[in-house]
Amino acid sequence: MTKNNHAYAVILAGGGGTRLWPKSRNNHPKQFLKLTDNRTMVQLTADRIKKILPWEKMIVVTNKIYEEDIRRQLPKIPEYNIISEPEKKETALAMLVGALYAKSLDPQAVIMNAASDHTVVNEDEFVRVMKKALQVASEDDYLVTVGISPTEPNTGFGYIKAGEDLEKINHGLSLFKVDSFTEKPNLPTAIGYISTGKYFWNANMYVWSAKSILKAFKQHAPDIYQLTQGLDKLSHQKFHQALPDIYKQSKKISIDYAISEKANNLVLIPGDFGWNDVGYWKVVYDLGKKNKEGNVIVNEQEESLPITINSEHNLIHTNNRLIALLDVNNMIVVDTDEILLIVPKNKSQEIKKIVEKLKEDNRKKYL
Repeated sequence: MTKNNHAYAVILAGGGGTRLWPKSRNNHPKQFLKLTDNRTMVQLTADRIKKILPWEKMIVVTNKIYEEDIRRQLPKIPEYNIISEPEKKETALAMLVGALYAKSLDPQAVIMNAASDHTVVNEDEFVRVMKKALQVASEDDYLVTVGISPTEPNTGFGYIKAGEDLEKINHGLSLFKVDSFTEKPNLPTAIGYISTGKYFWNANMYVWSAKSILKAFKQHAPDIYQLTQGLDKLSHQKFHQALPDIYKQSKKISIDYAISEKANNLVLIPGDFGWNDVGYWKVVYDLGKKNKEGNVIVNEQEESLPITINSEHNLIHTNNRLIALLDVNNMIVVDTDEILLIVPKNKSQEIKKIVEKLKEDNRKKYL
């Protein structure tokens, strides 16, 4: 039986999402956008977790500039459970601070970490897998990662290689020792990985007890561990007040580099529930509802419905003015108040180049 009475969720909601520019901007990134549903990405994430845990067991770690967005979009999460990072320091510190906050609420806390900008098709299967991951993390000194069963040789994700099969847990889910991590591979390498059946996509979907992750930081990232010592003993108010000094001193490092690639107690549970990191516009197209021409219309309103003539397989993100396409195929068209983006669908992963050019030219108003 999963010990849900000690289970908490840490929702990471501080990222940027530059490949979904120009809708995703510094002051309003992709987790606050309605891209695949009439709810925003962070609302979809919280609603999914609500099937496992009550609102009061959810903790959101976000950047201070997004705090009001979180409060507005997730009003049922308790006020003090929203942790505002004073500056961006990557996932290692964010996950540790989230775990320490959960531990301050419950010394036996077991934490599932969730990104705020991912999609899941089969939510019932997601719930089943995450409950098993919580069970494993609560019963043993394991750091659990849910590896996504790959559906294609995608070069946009990192990969985890499963090693020794440790055991079958309830309902046929396997538990593997993690053999290795690989950063985003080239296409021939990814094809090779898929053919072995031993590789899974790395979704940064970690589950661990507060005790186990603190032990891992003490061993593998002692500098960050020392900075955060005693945080879990503070009151809600003092916990939040202590963060600026900690963040100022901490280095910027991801959880994979700080912990996962070093830990010898990392295990993997396969997850096959239609997961996707909505990282760029082609993914929004792939996940979207196609009309008879194969076009996906986002933010559809009657008065601004696009006109398409001999134009197929496009993503059209409207902004209350008419968009007309004639003999245009396989394109991304995103309209905002200040910016119009037009890019071939198969080049949408490269939108980051535009963002980098804007930074280079110091055109901050468009970032």
